[in-house]
Amino acid sequence: MRVLIIPEDFEKDQHLLKPIFERLLQAIGKPRARVRVCQNPRLRGIAQALNAERMLEIVERYRGMTDNLILCVDRDGEVGRHHRLEQLELLCSTATVFLTANAWEEIETWILAGVDLPSEWRWADVRAEVHVKEMYFEPLAVQRGLSDRPDGGRMPLAAEAARRIDAIRQKCPEDFDHLALRLSEVYG
Repeated sequence: MRVLIIPEDFEKDQHLLKPIFERLLQAIGKPRARVRVCQNPRLRGIAQALNAERMLEIVERYRGMTDNLILCVDRDGEVGRHHRLEQLELLCSTATVFLTANAWEEIETWILAGVDLPSEWRWADVRAEVHVKEMYFEPLAVQRGLSDRPDGGRMPLAAEAARRIDAIRQKCPEDFDHLALRLSEVYG
């Protein structure tokens, strides 16, 4: 099984998505799945990620080379963003398995769900924050001495979170676990 993850922001999200999707696929019974992050094109923001023509180009480029494409974007406080993603799924799924994930509020939230947080942080506060990256993820990377890395600490924190995929699913039911259940249906 070959899975292509399409991040909204390649530069930052590539380091987060690959390890958690590899582990998620193992957890749903696909331990030999090959997960790649889309590098061509490298999307740079939500406008490109939600552009139907752009997504159709990506689907056409990778059709036959991958079994499943998953577009991952941040919610960024936009309550109706999932409706736009549903439209993209309908449009792009005619040629291949194309799923979308709307992280609540940012993809960094999934990583925070799988790591040990400082004792003074409440998960409800993290989950409710629109600017998770700035308010929680980056401060955690600083606390852990990881912020000076070229990836801003994303690789080691994502690797740690991937080991606790069940915690991510439990703490992020309406976005990450929802996608996990959909993947289980497709490949179950």
